[in-house]
Amino acid sequence: MAEAASATGDDILDVTQENFQQAVLDESHQRPVVVDFWAAWCGPCQQLMPLLQQLATQYAGKFRLAKVNSDEQQALAQQYGVRSLPTVMIFRHGKPADQFMGVQPEPNIRAMIDQYLEKPSDKLIEQAREQARTGDVDGALATLKAALEEDPDNGDLRIELARALAQSGDPEAAETELAKLPLDQSEKEEAKTLRARLVFAKTAAGVDPQALAKELQTGDPRPEALEQMAAYAMLSGRAEEALGLYLQLMKQHRAYNDGAGQQGLLAAFKVLGDDHPLVGQYRRQMASLLY
Repeated sequence: MAEAASATGDDILDVTQENFQQAVLDESHQRPVVVDFWAAWCGPCQQLMPLLQQLATQYAGKFRLAKVNSDEQQALAQQYGVRSLPTVMIFRHGKPADQFMGVQPEPNIRAMIDQYLEKPSDKLIEQAREQARTGDVDGALATLKAALEEDPDNGDLRIELARALAQSGDPEAAETELAKLPLDQSEKEEAKTLRARLVFAKTAAGVDPQALAKELQTGDPRPEALEQMAAYAMLSGRAEEALGLYLQLMKQHRAYNDGAGQQGLLAAFKVLGDDHPLVGQYRRQMASLLY
């Protein structure tokens, strides 16, 4: 198709396999990148592309529009599962964050893009994360609480406050903050992952890891010891040890604490993510015990 306008400047450009990493993935750490998968024979693409270009001009650099000719860049289209045209994906922080197919009304497109634009709270969240990274968890909590007083409906701030509360050793308060999220924000991956981590934080609170390690060496540990050491191992970054202990708990004490072994495995899978090499291995072992 003849494009409505040639791609010019830094905000609207054509993207190929060769420059996708830099133009889309790397750039998406700085601002949203809207990727339009189109083809010359696609009638609806002729309707949508001028609208996307108009929005990119009006937003004046707040997002980048990257145009991918799917006929010429079939490997890219296949890599990102494009099945119909046009398909528009929004990339943020190095990965696809949202998408739509076909021609959509301008207000719908604006609403989707607006979700991923940098907000003033983003800088406060980064400030709090830096404070927490340097050991100033109290400072991080103060930053986030003050920000929430100004913007109480900001789910990202509340999730970050819950994360800082968990880091401060108060998982119950973290759970309370997550419970305040409306349903749509409660279902965000960040909230789900943090909720899973709180399973470990609550279980491992106040444990003596050396005493637990000695009990495990006896060969006949209590189920409580298996659960607590597994949680402590997850929090300490020893995922394989944790998964092995949860599996042992599931094998030896299936009914303990409402199926704590299986629940611990599921929480660990959520924290690690489906792409982690251990998840598939232990998911299969868990399934063999169940079925």
